[in-house]
Amino acid sequence: MSTPASDNSVHTAYPEADFDSEDFLDFIAASPSAYHAATEVGRRLLAAGFEEQDETADWDASPGGHFLIRGGAIAAWWVPQATAPSSSGFRIIGAHTDSPGFKLKPRGELAYERWQQAPVEIYGGPLLHTWFDRELEMAGRVVLADGSAHLVRTGPWLRLPSLAIHLNRNANAELKLDPERHVQPIFGASVRPGSFLTLLTEELTRAGKAPAHTPVISHDLITCDTQRGAAFGAGSEFLAAPRLDNLTSVYAGLQALLALAGRSESTPSDDGGGSDIAVLAAFDHEEVGSGTTSGASGPLLADVLSRTAWALGADSEREKQMYARSSCVSADAAHAGHPNYPEVHDRSHHPHVGGGPVIKVNAKARYASDAATIAMFIAACGEAGVPYQHFVSNNQVPCGSTIGPLTATRLGIDTVDVGVPLLSMHSAREMCGASDMDALTSALAAYLTMD
Repeated sequence: MSTPASDNSVHTAYPEADFDSEDFLDFIAASPSAYHAATEVGRRLLAAGFEEQDETADWDASPGGHFLIRGGAIAAWWVPQATAPSSSGFRIIGAHTDSPGFKLKPRGELAYERWQQAPVEIYGGPLLHTWFDRELEMAGRVVLADGSAHLVRTGPWLRLPSLAIHLNRNANAELKLDPERHVQPIFGASVRPGSFLTLLTEELTRAGKAPAHTPVISHDLITCDTQRGAAFGAGSEFLAAPRLDNLTSVYAGLQALLALAGRSESTPSDDGGGSDIAVLAAFDHEEVGSGTTSGASGPLLADVLSRTAWALGADSEREKQMYARSSCVSADAAHAGHPNYPEVHDRSHHPHVGGGPVIKVNAKARYASDAATIAMFIAACGEAGVPYQHFVSNNQVPCGSTIGPLTATRLGIDTVDVGVPLLSMHSAREMCGASDMDALTSALAAYLTMD
């Protein structure tokens, strides 16, 4: 369950899934990479009594909470006492754990004169200029020569220094960044020998995480901003933090699932959403197309749903019937109307920060929302007592996409796309409204429990 709300929190009429700004910022601080985010969600689920599922073992569909971690993704599900394949379905909240940044190349070695640099390639679509002149770290997982895998984060080792305006007089008028030459961060000035990976191995050895002389042989490491998220604004109504796209949805979905579990445990005869199984699926690699074993185009969610159905005694026909009773809320960040660039927004469908969760609609099916699923989410907002908004792209501006159409297409499950409105999306430091996070958390909790 969520902790007591801080002074900066905004409350709704749906107390079972209270939003706590400081706890949310703690969650982001503990989640510098997709691997850390999945681990942090798992840690919180374990603390709430959920049990971890080994994918190589027989599937556990007993009443209560379960989860599994696959790489940088996590899936969790709550099985009510009344679940039965003949009458139950799945209520799914989908999100993603990854965010744009710069991924360390395999060799981890680059130098120019006396500068030591970490060679990186661009992951997803970061807003490049926002990453300059910040203290950055590398975070993710490494595999050592002995075969062991470890979560790591370096702390503030890295920086992308800007070129002084004296050396580029047109910088404020026209900044052009070469993604190969201009975004290679520095971490040393040849003060000590060794590549980035050599120094990382030494640090792991000092921390007792790796035996001496056991080098890092492979890795999945990405840059992240080391500055902690914070509340700001005249009334502390805004939150600024890295990775709001899409840890906003991961956190809100987690809190909604924990609220359902807490309600069911305190009142065993009331399972909230009746006999439907509640599922949180937080995928990796959404920012690069989702085409991995832990991405939304992979088998993770299908595996969880089908193995749960079969463990409950469903045959293939009953499984399909369960899917037909199911629905999905694909939760991903949305664009708020920008006051300095009104021309890029649709004139009548530009959400504002503080206006509640956004329902995302696109005529070209870049989002999965349709009339029926939109009505379902509006009903959840009504149940939670929170406002909602719509987003439609300006016809002259290309529309992005989400995991929603992928999930709907792969599984045939009716889906709606929603999210909290952000400014500075894909910046090293994005912003949202605390009240929107509170409202999304409550709406998702209502979705899992409403009749």
